[in-house]
Amino acid sequence: MPSRPELRVAGLVLAAGASRRFGSPKQLLPYGDGVLLDAALETARNSGFDQIVLALGGAAAEVRQTVDTHDVDVVENLDYDTGCSSSIATAIPALHPQTDVLVLLLGDQPGVRPESVRHLLDGRGESSIAVCRYENGVGHPFAFARSELPTLAALHGDKAVWKLLEQRAAEVTEVPIDGAVPLDVNTQEDYEQVLALRAGAERSTR
Repeated sequence: MPSRPELRVAGLVLAAGASRRFGSPKQLLPYGDGVLLDAALETARNSGFDQIVLALGGAAAEVRQTVDTHDVDVVENLDYDTGCSSSIATAIPALHPQTDVLVLLLGDQPGVRPESVRHLLDGRGESSIAVCRYENGVGHPFAFARSELPTLAALHGDKAVWKLLEQRAAEVTEVPIDGAVPLDVNTQEDYEQVLALRAGAERSTR
């Protein structure tokens, strides 16, 4: 966790998409001993957050029945069709009022490691916006100081966070992270790749 232990850090797992490109709820795809969203929540739980918020939308009822959310604050985004920015706006009111840093995680990106989250928090310094700089580009998780929460709440559309990063590029701290940007699952091919990567990692540890 951050080098300044007085900081209160929340993790927001974005998992409200309707999975139209995939054709079935991505959140509930089999992965390891559970489903895809379980992996994202496991990363969040192992990252040492003071609070975890999960934004649901499409397939919310099925997710609640399948995924263990006992230690997670769940919010339901009724406007999920308008893009992930609406999930962020829906989740921000659920944050503890003394939250200092918000970390965004994707519910369909199971390869993100808790160590990457900790490196991001340790490396952000005093920056109000920090991102992971992997070996092949920038990727989640992203960290935002409390001062940026009103800006995040006012975003609109699916790629608005990325547009914000472009607009504020001079202010963004890029924290080096080992490895490639973890795959997020948008297609069947993506899903097969993340399964193959997991299988390879398991073989290498035997």
